[in-house]
Parts: sequence; structure tokens; C-alpha cells
Amino acid sequence: MSSSSSVLQDNSWLSRADRALLPLERIFALMSGLAVFSLMFLAAYSVSGRKFFNHPLSGYVDYIEAAMPVIAFMGVSYVQRYGGHIRMDMIIGKMRGRMLWAMEFFTVTLMLVVMIALIWGSWAHFDRSFDFSKPLWSRDSSIDIGIPMWPSKLLIPVAFGLLSVRLVLQAIGYGRAMVLDLEHPVAVPLIMSIEEQAMAEAALLAEQD
Repeated sequence: MSSSSSVLQDNSWLSRADRALLPLERIFALMSGLAVFSLMFLAAYSVSGRKFFNHPLSGYVDYIEAAMPVIAFMGVSYVQRYGGHIRMDMIIGKMRGRMLWAMEFFTVTLMLVVMIALIWGSWAHFDRSFDFSKPLWSRDSSIDIGIPMWPSKLLIPVAFGLLSVRLVLQAIGYGRAMVLDLEHPVAVPLIMSIEEQAMAEAALLAEQD
């Protein structure tokens, strides 16, 4: 399926930085998908064990707790790159020119400020959990089978840090478009019309054939 937005590229440093960040975002998104896939198998194993052997998977809830940051946060930067998060496209889609880029710049900058605050808070949460002097370097663990929780807590500021880098690039892209009054800026998601989406999907199907 084609996306409802497109990201243009050129030889500028901004576009090169955008492309350089994308492989890491893809790896993080892949980790998130694999975590969801793994939990499906764990759920099937636990339910089957309970039903047929009266012995469900021990620590199933603990595994879910440890995997939640991977599932919830590791793919956010990849989705942000393509403008896939929930947004008011009905309003933004009616704007054009500098008004559009100014609005996008404002919202991306606001998101960046929120993410910096969340990085600070989530890092403090990780720091309270991590201790080299403790067994498994952990001050806390899951209730059932004692999984150390600091690795899961560390993933949150790491994922938010990657998203913040993406937001910086997009803020620069929108700011550049606003100042220069660009029609098709690079390194930012551009909203596609229904007709453009249909053409992109047709081109994708043609390539697969």
C-alpha cells in the first residue's frame, strides 16, 4: 500500500540527513513488528498450555510488560517520517504556501519540546531502575519471574531520542519551506490527494507485476 504522504529527495544536506536516518528508523520499526509477532506466539503457547496441559506459560504477563516499550515506541520515528501519526489533515490539507509550512513548523516544534521533556522524564525513570552494584544491574524487576526492567525502560528515551532527531530535521525542512516559500520541500511528508494516492498505488502495483 502506498502512503497518504510522500517524502521528496534531492542532493541537499537535509535530504541526505533524512535518508541517513531512515535505515535506523526501519530497524527500530522492524524490532517493534517482531515484538508484536513474538507476543502472538507466546499468547498461542500460553493458551494452548493452559487448555491442553493445565500449565500456561510462566511469566506471560511479565513478557508483555517488558515488550510494551518495544511495541509502543520503537516505530514512532519511522511513522513520523511519513506523516502517519494522527493529525488534522482535513484542516491542514486546505492550507497552501507559507501558511501551511508555518502551521507544520509550529506543530513539529511543539512536538519536539514535548519529546525533550519526555526524554528527560523517561531517562530519570531508567536511572532509578539501573544500578551496576545490583544483581543483573537492576533495582527493580517484574513480579512473576523477575525480569530486569531497566532494558525496557532504556528503550523509551532511546526511541524518543531518535524521534527528536527526526523532528529536528522536519522542523528545518518546514522552516526552510516557509522562508523560501517552496512548493515541494524535501525531507518532510507532503500530503497526497486522493488522485495522487491512487496513481501511486497503481504505479506500485505495476512495479510488482
